[in-house]
Amino acid sequence: MNLTKAELGRGALEQLFLEARTFSDWQDKPISDEDCKRIYELAKLGPTSSNASPARFVFIRTSEGKDKLKPFLSSGNLEKTMSAPLTVIVAHDLDFADRIPELFPHFPAAAKWFAPEDIKLETAFRNSSLQGAYLILAARSLGFDCGPMSGFDPQGLDKAFFSGTNVKSNFLVNIGYGEPSNLHPRLPRLSFEDACQIA
Repeated sequence: MNLTKAELGRGALEQLFLEARTFSDWQDKPISDEDCKRIYELAKLGPTSSNASPARFVFIRTSEGKDKLKPFLSSGNLEKTMSAPLTVIVAHDLDFADRIPELFPHFPAAAKWFAPEDIKLETAFRNSSLQGAYLILAARSLGFDCGPMSGFDPQGLDKAFFSGTNVKSNFLVNIGYGEPSNLHPRLPRLSFEDACQIA
């Protein structure tokens, strides 16, 4: 492993952050099953608590999958999701600790750390949120655009997609090749002084 890291070039920073935008309109270009796998293979490498990896992803790219998702979308998210070539449900498995012996083999007893209900819920939600962010960066790094969103009925969605499991939805991400013609100017962000402290 190379321990000396070089700063990413301007082009990479633009693709990941500086020029990246949240898209609602999409070009008519498909995303393949192989593309979905490539996105996940990068996203899965991001760190999580005790390597617990509680996130579970549903890659929805077929008309049947979109029809299954459609009833649970808010009206404001309906058109942009139906037109996106791919929508990912970012969810978390509340039984994630069952996989700790496999994922944290040098200390399998770490599964007990997550037995208390409050710790389990907090860990699953926090780390699946992290993994959803990794998914966005992975997709952007491969040349795709993203549109993460809330605005859906989580109870209905969970019943439709995760019935009989302990998996709960967190948020959705539309992925594809964004159509920039309808983008609004980038909204303001807080300055370093407003959002940060150095202690």
